[in-house]
Amino acid sequence: MRIDRWLSATALAVALSSSHAQQPLPLVVRVQPSGSEVPANLLRLTIQFDGQVEGPVLSRLVLLRADGTQVQQPFLQQELWAPNGRLLTLLMHPGRVKSGLIAHDELGPILSAGEEVMLVLDGHPIKRWRVGQADTVGPDASAWTLSTVRVDSRQPMVVTLDGPIDGRDADYLAVADPHGHRMPGHAQLADGERAWTFVPDLPWMAGTYKLVVRGTLEDPCGNRLGSRFETPIQSPPGAPVDAVIPFTAHRNP
Repeated sequence: MRIDRWLSATALAVALSSSHAQQPLPLVVRVQPSGSEVPANLLRLTIQFDGQVEGPVLSRLVLLRADGTQVQQPFLQQELWAPNGRLLTLLMHPGRVKSGLIAHDELGPILSAGEEVMLVLDGHPIKRWRVGQADTVGPDASAWTLSTVRVDSRQPMVVTLDGPIDGRDADYLAVADPHGHRMPGHAQLADGERAWTFVPDLPWMAGTYKLVVRGTLEDPCGNRLGSRFETPIQSPPGAPVDAVIPFTAHRNP
């Protein structure tokens, strides 16, 4: 990808935003999906700011292709804010993401595999992605791998997922101790939301633990654990079912 093509795209975004001067926004801390590639059927993205945001943001965002052309009507016209006013969730227009709907057929899909896109806020690029193939499979907890942890240590446990999950879902996974109680600790997503890391507040002890995954956990395409975004309207998915993965802490040799 040639950098001058992206610079021309940025210039276009500046021109688009210059017609309506607005108050500066807090700095963008993170955009998720944070990886370098997103599926063509991406449904959801989040923008985290370092301070509370006042006023709408959607009108200040532009999604551009590498040739500088603007992606038309990519977002649902609704801003979903966390209570602290710092985390914004945006939905790609669901009618254009899900096949078989009028908007999808008339306007076409938003993203196409093989292209590159850039998210621009107030004329400044905040995230670039390659677009890969659509993901219609979704998370499969049985395909995840858990790292080894040692008794009497606070060794982090790393769960390698089978693909990225929604960036807001770090707390949709939890560890139950051998007594069945939720183990206190700090959890975060890493590696483009492809890994979940848990650092316990207390040392691991001997016995069988359980990694509990909420059935409502989703990936960025809206595929839920055990159900798919592309499920036909006339065949709605069943109730979400939690997944449970047992594991043990190992004693030092």
